[in-house]
Order: sequence, then structure tokens, then C-alpha cells
Amino acid sequence: MEFSSGFDDLQDFIYVNIDRAANDGATILEMMEVENQIGKLLVELSKSQDQEIGDGTTGVVVLAGALLEHAEALLDMGIHPLRIAEGYEMACKVATANLEKIKSTFTFSKDDIEPLIKTCMTTLSSKM
Repeated sequence: MEFSSGFDDLQDFIYVNIDRAANDGATILEMMEVENQIGKLLVELSKSQDQEIGDGTTGVVVLAGALLEHAEALLDMGIHPLRIAEGYEMACKVATANLEKIKSTFTFSKDDIEPLIKTCMTTLSSKM
């Protein structure tokens, strides 16, 4: 199966030749023959996510792709790349601060593992 995807002016963004089926983002990205430099960076981003966290490989690529798409629109409006990067840095700080505000904890013990089981079921439900 062949697959191509990318921006209108970057038709060679990603070309994939898959001989086997896979639904794991990291596996699919490993099987890709990526020629575009930005695409190669996204593959490396996915590998790094997989090595550090072991999950979320598709999510980081989708998020990075969305950031790149919006950056392209800002570039088209004449905004300097350094300003765009500074804006993303500021947005990251705001998002991190908000995560600190909305985070929650739960208590469990050897005798009461129900909160842990509920959290695991919620977290892993998309993996089944």
C-alpha cells in the first residue's frame, strides 16, 4: 500500500510503503521511507517519545504537525520565524501553568487499590 500526505506545496512530505498492517504510531513511522527533512524530524520526535515515555507517539506527531501547519500560515502573513517560535514558547509556559492548576492526585494503598484500577482502566481504555 502506498500513502502520501503533506502540505499542498510539499507533496513529497511523506511517502510510505507498507508491507504489513500496523495500528501503532511508532511502528507505522518506523516503516516509513521519509525523504523530507521536516518529516524526518517528526519521525525522530516520535522515536524520542517512544523511548522516553513508551506511549503517545501518534499524539506528538499530530500536535507537531498542527503547530507546523499554523506556523506556515503565520509565515505566509510575513511573521518572522523567531517570533513564531517565541509565541510557541509563551504558549507552552501558559499551558504548563494551567496543567499545574488542573492536575489532580488520588490516594491508594495496598488495601485499597480501586482508585488505581479505575485510573489504569481510563488510561488504557484506548489501547484495547
